Amino acid sequence: MKAHFQIESANKAQELSVDVHTLIVAGWAGRDMAAIEHHIEELAELGVPRPSAVPLYYRIANNQLTQAERVQVVGENSSGEIEALVFAAGGRLYIGLASDHTDRKLEAYSVALSKQVCAKPAGRAAWDYADVEGHWDELIVRSWIEEKGERVLYQEGPIASLRTPRDLINGYLAATGTAAFSDGMAMTCGTVAAIGGIRPSNVFEMELHDPRLNRSLRHRYTLDILPDVA
Repeated sequence: MKAHFQIESANKAQELSVDVHTLIVAGWAGRDMAAIEHHIEELAELGVPRPSAVPLYYRIANNQLTQAERVQVVGENSSGEIEALVFAAGGRLYIGLASDHTDRKLEAYSVALSKQVCAKPAGRAAWDYADVEGHWDELIVRSWIEEKGERVLYQEGPIASLRTPRDLINGYLAATGTAAFSDGMAMTCGTVAAIGGIRPSNVFEMELHDPRLNRSLRHRYTLDILPDVA
């Protein structure tokens, strides 16, 4: 999948096109095992089985990555999750943001399939990872949904609660025997708990905020619900 990013830097801005050939979702990516257990229990209430390992790396078809502002899903049982997106291009790492949109009904049967069947919306703006790596733990993730016509805060938390992109990359390489996180590889880096519990919404808005440099990456997408027929 060809993705196009506007790389925002203190020194310059540039356009970057990336042929994403490998897409990975890093699940159970928290640093705090108690918080991971809370998320596992949160999903268990929806019938989702416990993971076999933490972190756990799910391969997703690269054609599921999209930068569109409208996304089609089957049925009304899916929801988004904000995640930092680390990707490699030109021998460098960059940070964007994406939503690990997931079919919650299918998740009770197979977490891997529930992630695979949904598109992964990603924003068009990104940062050079080197510009934020030194203060990575200061970054904040937030998302909003729409309920009864109102914009509602859905997720908010410090990215410090999650493993760093380098930690997750090293874990993936070790777990899979892959030699390197090379150009064209991209990985979502985990999320924070939903405020008030996981629930669907036809609108999902997300932000990765850098308070030190006073800037944010943002993306918003809307769902088109396709009928769930049998």
